[in-house]
Amino acid sequence: MGILEVKNVGKRFGGLQALGDVNLSVAENSVHAIIGPNGAGKSTLLNCFVGKLIPDTGSVMFDGQSVLGRSPHEINQMGISRVFQTPEIFADLSVMENMMIPCFAKRDGAFEMNAISSIGSQKDILERAEHMLEDMNMADKQHMHAGSLSRGDKRRLEIGMCLSQEPRLLLLDEPTAGMARADTNNTIDLLKQIKDTRDITIAIIEHDMHVVFSLAERITVLAQGTPLVEDTPENIKGHPKVREAYLGESA
Repeated sequence: MGILEVKNVGKRFGGLQALGDVNLSVAENSVHAIIGPNGAGKSTLLNCFVGKLIPDTGSVMFDGQSVLGRSPHEINQMGISRVFQTPEIFADLSVMENMMIPCFAKRDGAFEMNAISSIGSQKDILERAEHMLEDMNMADKQHMHAGSLSRGDKRRLEIGMCLSQEPRLLLLDEPTAGMARADTNNTIDLLKQIKDTRDITIAIIEHDMHVVFSLAERITVLAQGTPLVEDTPENIKGHPKVREAYLGESA
């Protein structure tokens, strides 16, 4: 049993079948990539992972508990964090202020309003934020406005904000979209560091095969809402069904 278990999930939008009988298991402390052409159902499936969409059929279980119909706070409390295609940060605040926000928040979604009234608690929160910025290699940018950061640094900041919540599962929706190659490579290195140093499972949707093959231990290939292949990166490369899904013709 994986930490994330998807069983017989199907989802339709009117006459369009977005997902059809999807079965997927993500092993704990692994990096699992979900790839496929545009319209394959990747983002729909990811939205089912966080309870944002409720499938018409099937179940999605995280560590033995259903995620379906849960609020964002409940999903966070379960230990799931999500990074969106466009970095979600507070552009008008400084990098440090952005990092302090999740450090204030408790896992139940409430805020430590009483705790932050004391100097000791304020110091603790600041130290936690500083430590995370150091881990993200952004300590030298802490006074910058977050909106002025490069795309790669905005993503690095957002990932750090997610990690401040100490998730067990980190969901990444095309984390390198719109990045220059240097920023993409830096993001790959950051995610490798996270995987090597933290007790965390990572599920990633990504179009850039360089990113996928650099990080993933298992890959699921979707086409028209249906899994075609699930295997190791070595076996996925050159697989005839994968080539057919991407090229539109049999290899």
